[in-house]
Amino acid sequence: MGQERMEGGRGGGAGVVKKQSATTGGGGRPGGGGGSASGGGKRWFYIALAILLVAGIASLSYVAARPKQSVSTIDSTIAPVPNQGHVMGSDSATVEVVEFADFECPACGSFATLAEPDVRARLVNTGLIRYRFMDFPLSMHRNTWPAHLAAWCAAEQGKFWEMHDLLFMNQDRWNGEATNRPDRVISNLTKPLGLDMGQFDNCVSTRKYQPQIQANVNEGIRLKVPSTPTFIIGNKRIAAAVPYDEFKRQVDEALAQARPNAATKATTTKGAPTKAANTKAR
Repeated sequence: MGQERMEGGRGGGAGVVKKQSATTGGGGRPGGGGGSASGGGKRWFYIALAILLVAGIASLSYVAARPKQSVSTIDSTIAPVPNQGHVMGSDSATVEVVEFADFECPACGSFATLAEPDVRARLVNTGLIRYRFMDFPLSMHRNTWPAHLAAWCAAEQGKFWEMHDLLFMNQDRWNGEATNRPDRVISNLTKPLGLDMGQFDNCVSTRKYQPQIQANVNEGIRLKVPSTPTFIIGNKRIAAAVPYDEFKRQVDEALAQARPNAATKATTTKGAPTKAANTKAR
């Protein structure tokens, strides 16, 4: 899941409570029925302290629950992501977005169900970007590997994205909190996809695509993926389940950077000298 950091709250200056000594003079009676000034002051102090503690806990809970976003620049000397994972969109798209995700990660599920439908409709289907999903199962999620294996086995029959959506929409039915037999639950969920279930179940049980999934994990480690989901958009690495508007803003920046480079490359290629006709083909 995505990494969480707790931020400290900012309070006002500390108040000073003066303690009064109880005396027997002036008609005062320590512990008498009327109560002392010291006792009343202490009572209000503890009430105020309790209110501050409750407010502080509520504030910290809100801060902890807010989605965190980490954006960093990628080392440009690192080679592009190899042709792994699962792709949707046109090969001629100017920008490719790469997502490293864990099927059992709640933040990944939130992005997949809330923001990704708009990403597909407005950015992928319109040809602006190509989208690549890369496996990055985390060790903290005990049922995530069966889910990633199931996705690859569905892909073997041309149904990766259908399985992708099914897994994220039904996270609460197969994740580690729901069952210790995820293969059986996922297999039952898969039946409406129209797969050859004998082939699918055999593929999952033999862990056929485990080496490929591990290769994707290794690629994520090489690219210093800090958490899931992490998106690589242009030269930025965004480690957060960002809403669509923020995702689109990052895509627009990547497109603005990529288009001048593409135009320069096309001009250079066009003006390059042609090789002699008698050059031997290799």
